[in-house]
Amino acid sequence: MQQQTPNDPYALALSALAATLSDERRAQRFLDLTGIETGELRARAADPGLLTALIAFLEAHEPDLLAVCEDIGVKAEQLVAVRRQIEGGA
Repeated sequence: MQQQTPNDPYALALSALAATLSDERRAQRFLDLTGIETGELRARAADPGLLTALIAFLEAHEPDLLAVCEDIGVKAEQLVAVRRQIEGGA
């Protein structure tokens, strides 16, 4: 079931983070590839660098990108644009 998400780029990125972490396999891959510990993840959840790294991680594996986008109710292009917006404003 798709959710309605706000247009704020940080809110969308946080929604993508939550959706990523809700899938055990995807979450473990993200943690393994980034080297981020769960405690650090909690402390940095709103960090623009972490959020852009998360979206880049999703972009690198299209099935995960599409699954997360479906979970949060946005198109893949929108999530990629969010990464660019956050990078531009960081």
